[in-house]
Amino acid sequence: MRLLPLVLAVWFTAALATAQPLRPKESDTSELAQQTIAAYRKGDVPAALALATKLIEAAPKQPQSWFLRAQLHVQQRAHAKAITDYSEVIKLDAKSASAWQARGEAHFKLGKIAESITDFDQFLKLVPEQKPQHWQRGISLYYADRFKDGKEQFEIHQTVNANDVENAVWHFLCAARADGLEKARKGLIPIEGDGRVPMAQVHQLFAGKVKPEAVLAAANAAPAHTRAGEPLFYAHLYLGIYFEAIGDAKQARDYIFKAAERANENGYMGDVARVHAEILRKREPK
Repeated sequence: MRLLPLVLAVWFTAALATAQPLRPKESDTSELAQQTIAAYRKGDVPAALALATKLIEAAPKQPQSWFLRAQLHVQQRAHAKAITDYSEVIKLDAKSASAWQARGEAHFKLGKIAESITDFDQFLKLVPEQKPQHWQRGISLYYADRFKDGKEQFEIHQTVNANDVENAVWHFLCAARADGLEKARKGLIPIEGDGRVPMAQVHQLFAGKVKPEAVLAAANAAPAHTRAGEPLFYAHLYLGIYFEAIGDAKQARDYIFKAAERANENGYMGDVARVHAEILRKREPK
């Protein structure tokens, strides 16, 4: 699924423009904020975090200060710390849709599925026009066993993202659990124009037109500099999910775990693989 990441500098500039006036003792924090952003741009996240903490100390009532540090925590995969800071944003500004959305994503990354849905739903109460865009909510609904709701979410997402094989697959997964595998296959959303490797073969796999080997072959035929990144990651992720859908627990586990090994390089879907792998681990006999 395609997710546009938040850009810290752009977000912070916009937040400063809409923030309430600083109190006198909190007055000149703009230079500190710029130093924080400059450190982040240089790749020095620990220094940026230290500066962000000073920024919070200087302007504790400014939600954008907490939001900035939360985003930096996300960069270091410190999602529990990010949730704490996003919660401070929400305390200061309960109408901050960005904070509800970001906290929902952080909750999901920690495997807190119910909490992620609660935050996503609050985000949509504030910006209901964004519901068609919200594929992350659909994925959380799947893992919460709310398959009919997930199916509906992916149907709505199809209206704004018509060429995404992944949306068709997640819709299939929810439909298979809600309505049965055969009905889900008959209702697989047709997709044209998703040129990412190996998405064409993934779609054909779920349609019952090719074998799993075709997905792996397409990923392995990708250019060498990309092969070990997205193509094989997505091949392993969707093979794992496919085998889970058809009831082959062993192969599902093998492929999901392979996908999780590449989680860090594959954005939110990498986190999906990691969360899925952790769910499988928890199901294993002790």
